[in-house]
Amino acid sequence: MIGMWIVDTIVGMKTFAAVAAHESFTEGARLVGISTKLASKYVGQLEERLNAQLFNRTTRSVSLTDTGRSYFDQCLPLIEQFDELEELVQQRQTELAGRIRITAPTGYGSSQLVHLLQPFQTANPKVSIELHLSDSHVSLIEEGHDLAVRFGALKDSSLVARKLMDMRIVCCASPYYLEKFGHPKEPTALTTHNCLLQTTTSHTDQWEFKGPDATYRVPVSGNFRANSPLAVANMAADSLGIGRVPLYTAQPFLDSGRLQLIFEREEAKVIGLYAVYLPNRHLTARVRAVIDHLGSPAMTKVRFDRPHRSNLKNG
Repeated sequence: MIGMWIVDTIVGMKTFAAVAAHESFTEGARLVGISTKLASKYVGQLEERLNAQLFNRTTRSVSLTDTGRSYFDQCLPLIEQFDELEELVQQRQTELAGRIRITAPTGYGSSQLVHLLQPFQTANPKVSIELHLSDSHVSLIEEGHDLAVRFGALKDSSLVARKLMDMRIVCCASPYYLEKFGHPKEPTALTTHNCLLQTTTSHTDQWEFKGPDATYRVPVSGNFRANSPLAVANMAADSLGIGRVPLYTAQPFLDSGRLQLIFEREEAKVIGLYAVYLPNRHLTARVRAVIDHLGSPAMTKVRFDRPHRSNLKNG
């Protein structure tokens, strides 16, 4: 009976923490993987056991009481310790098991990350991956993610980032566009071309290139802007203009011949791809394993480190 009481308490605490983090029984239940009705039941049983009200509930909102806030602050480290105990047991097993929640950019996650994760899941069939794709930087704590895969320098100093790879930023255009409007012989000639701009990058209207002695920027303009690199690549492939996107976005169009690279020798920009996680959160063996897998040379070099030279001569 004591063992069952402890298990029920742990389940109640984990459910309570998930609901508290989101201030929502619906979102908390989704995070834990149970129904909203069951989440409400577990929290109610916990409140009854503690003889205390942890939430203020209305038909439209859920918020922590003062007692609930204090309990939330104290139970989080206990939940991590419970997870760590389970991890000690898991480490004695030959197979990894359990759920990993990962968030990643929409374009990269749907076109590249899923393929990189496939061999990991094949090798570890008892691991369940829940992939959340978003072009916004979601909170790891509030959303309950174990890991984020992100491009660019780490802006939040409270997080830990492990670099997985560098990604080239490339200029590209369709063969038809280049035949019709001419091959720009040097980057400064871009001022006379229709350039397709990605608005989520810094210096949207200035593209950086490598010169003999230093990097320099070329002012660019055009009649199409988008916050998605895939949208830019598609428009470039449809011969609207010249685009500048991460290599992973352009790669399928390069492989099919719908796009060609230009100014490869003058490429000056790469962006880092990072695995990001909370510093004070115990990383389970399965999370550590998937980070190691994504950062392994076999994964980072398999597609994007090979040279890809266009047939164009850049003057």
